[in-house]
Order: sequence, then structure tokens, then C-alpha cells
Amino acid sequence: MRVLLVAPPGAGKGTQGALIATHFNVPHIATGDLLRDHVARQTPLGVAVQAHLDRGELVPDDIVLDMVRTAFLDAKEQGGYVLDGMPRNMAQARALYQVGKSLDMTANVALHLKADDDELIRRLLARAALEHRSDDTEEVIRRRLALYHEVTYPIVEWYSSRGILVSVDAMRPVAQVAHQVLTALEAMSSLVDLVPENARRSIDLTGLGAAFGENRPARPEKAAEAT
Repeated sequence: MRVLLVAPPGAGKGTQGALIATHFNVPHIATGDLLRDHVARQTPLGVAVQAHLDRGELVPDDIVLDMVRTAFLDAKEQGGYVLDGMPRNMAQARALYQVGKSLDMTANVALHLKADDDELIRRLLARAALEHRSDDTEEVIRRRLALYHEVTYPIVEWYSSRGILVSVDAMRPVAQVAHQVLTALEAMSSLVDLVPENARRSIDLTGLGAAFGENRPARPEKAAEAT
């Protein structure tokens, strides 16, 4: 199973990504962790990353894509991956597709975790208070969410047009979200490589929680916090 994660800040991408990777016994490729690992080991890529960070610059896409390419090659032996942290915009999405295509490792599923902005702000403010992150104010969080809607969200439609999008309601507690995600992916796992991409259809599971009697918590603080 090869899964990309698309989600706004606070939707639980890291948590769900780790659970999916463990369930399917595939690597959880988190681009932030990759960058930190290369910097710590002072690999040639890590040295290039550090040079950009020292100058206060964003790490260029081509460097991140090189890291992901290497991670995909390693993941190929294990039959899949969960990619967390990329793509963040349409240019990255298209470049990532080309990398995957060249290695015969394109994604089977683009998992979209959906959540309302008000709930995401509540979660992120709670996390900031817990971690004593005074710079993570509501104003900053709203800017991050606005950037997500403007720059990242358009790739959701692109993955939908390719027929690999699976959308779930991430407003519920972590365990409920994970149960629905893993059930859906497990059902799809034996079929994804048998269905040509042009014959695939996107799946929207956001309404199934209510159908099976799952309700969102009446009091938000009872919902498990996302990471």
C-alpha cells in the first residue's frame, strides 16, 4: 500500500500516518524527519539543507524530492510507504508523481483528512499551550490555515481527478478516524494494483461515521488531540 497524506495543520496527519505505516508494515516517510536526519548525519544532502537553513531560506523542492526518491527506493523493498509532509502545492504534487512513476512507486491512495477550521484552531492552541509555544498564536494559526486552503487544498481536486482520493472526517477522536481509515485501506489493498488509474474512482467516507452510529464528541475537549 502506497499512501500520501493531505491534511491541514492539526488534522492528525502524523498520528494517522504512523498508524497506517505500522498496520501495513511499510515505512512512514515524514519529510521533516528526513531533513533532520540528513542534517544530523551530515550527508551531502544534509550539508546542502543546512546551508539553506543557515541563510534562513526554505529548502528547495529539488533537494526534498531527492530525499524522497531515496526513501522510495528503500521503501520499494517493503512494498509501500506512507508519505507525510509532501506535497504542499501543485508543483510538488506533479513533481512527486514523476518521481513515483520513474520508480514504479506512484501512490495508490491520497488520504485527505478533513476538519473544520474552528476545530483545528482549538486543537493547535491546546497543543501550543501544552508545549509552551508562545509563538503559535491564533493569528499565526489562522495564517497557516489560510495558506493551506490557498496553496495546498487545490491538489485535493487533482488527486480526485486521478481517482485515488479517499476523504475521511478527521473531526472525531483518533481511534475512530484510524478505524475507518484502516478498514477502508485494508479493503482496497488487494485491489489497488489491479485497477488501472484511468478506471479508479475517488471515495468520500466523511458521512459514514453517522451512518454507523458514531457521533462527534459533545464536548470538544474529550476528543483526542491531533499531532
